[in-house]
Amino acid sequence: MVAPKRILVVDDEPTIRESCQRIFRQRGYEVETAATGREGLERARQGYFDCALIDLKMPDMHGMDIVRDTRESRGNMALLIVTGYGDLETAAEAVKLGVCDYICKPFSPDEIVNAVEGALARPQGLATDGLRRLAKEVADSVPKPDTVDHRSPQGVAEMVTKSVSVSKATASAINVIVLGVLAGVYIGFGAALATLVSHDAAAHVGFGLSKVLTGAVFSVGLMLVIIAGAELFTGNNLMVAGVLGKECGWGRMLSRWGLVYLANFAGSVLLAYLVFRSGIWKMAGGAVGAKAVAIANGKVALPFDEAFFRAVGCNWLVCLAVWMALSARDIAGKILAIFFPIMAFVALGFEHCVANMYFVPMGLFLKATPAAGNLGIAQLTWGDFFARNLFPVTLGNIVGGAIFVGTVYWFVYMRKLRRREAMQA
Repeated sequence: MVAPKRILVVDDEPTIRESCQRIFRQRGYEVETAATGREGLERARQGYFDCALIDLKMPDMHGMDIVRDTRESRGNMALLIVTGYGDLETAAEAVKLGVCDYICKPFSPDEIVNAVEGALARPQGLATDGLRRLAKEVADSVPKPDTVDHRSPQGVAEMVTKSVSVSKATASAINVIVLGVLAGVYIGFGAALATLVSHDAAAHVGFGLSKVLTGAVFSVGLMLVIIAGAELFTGNNLMVAGVLGKECGWGRMLSRWGLVYLANFAGSVLLAYLVFRSGIWKMAGGAVGAKAVAIANGKVALPFDEAFFRAVGCNWLVCLAVWMALSARDIAGKILAIFFPIMAFVALGFEHCVANMYFVPMGLFLKATPAAGNLGIAQLTWGDFFARNLFPVTLGNIVGGAIFVGTVYWFVYMRKLRRREAMQA
């Protein structure tokens, strides 16, 4: 019987270690992990491994120090660098030291498995064309080739199922709360800007273009969430793919949804109160505040079924924006991936529960001010907000994101893979 290949994963990020351990064990490898550079160095010196995955940026030492030491003491071990950072000096030295490949974070299961299997199959010390090309690209400061500009839909499906969902499910509660509050604030920034732009845009560019313009500026909210980093309830609806793939449980997913939802609410209301106290709603002779009240009043006046179905369409588009942003490998690509779906959902008048956590409280704060004017706002109350808007919109958002994006793409790309893994287990 052939002994299984042994892999060492050295990375200070728990989610990377756990993901690699799960991915490779499912494929029959033996895996050990190290949380620090020094721990990884000791394991590499004392044990036998066929391959090592080494992070470059760790608090206690640089990954290249491990590469140099390991190349001297374990010359036959295949070495791969896993990092979110790349520079000419490191890439050039990696080629000289015979590092087999250079994997950029975030990566999909297929990308990391293919890199390791390729490294184990080729003669030791022979770097991949990709690593040599990376050194040249960094030196020339040119974009990467078109073939690696984005991930395939199947690659994104694997990443969402096996990496992103697990990372969110295993994150510490305090981090989830802080990042959830930030997401509420970030979406609130987009909503505040949309209120400002929409208060008089129709008078200048017409109704349709004013809707498009409002959606365009609102997209800054999700850009901040995705690129700066935050936890948004509607985007986290994609975690259902991880549950369907048996990577995390229903209980953990639902508890994370609940925690993020409450944190999003806190952040959105916090920003609404900040904007209210700042007095910027008084701009344009109070017209901006009047628009904020009108938006809030219109949302609580929606019939239950209309609010629900508008919310389905909304999070279908929001989760597609998140999905495409995961596909993109650079900031410009992520911005473009986010912009068009978010612009579309706002322009079409769809309903987003976290955005409404800003819009409606903002109107409630302004209810007793001159901004309310002579509007009929008797139904604009906290009770009507929760029962008539937030409840149906939240349900619709879950259907749009969890079912029409997360479940559908898992079914298309991952169900057969899950079946094969179950048969091999």
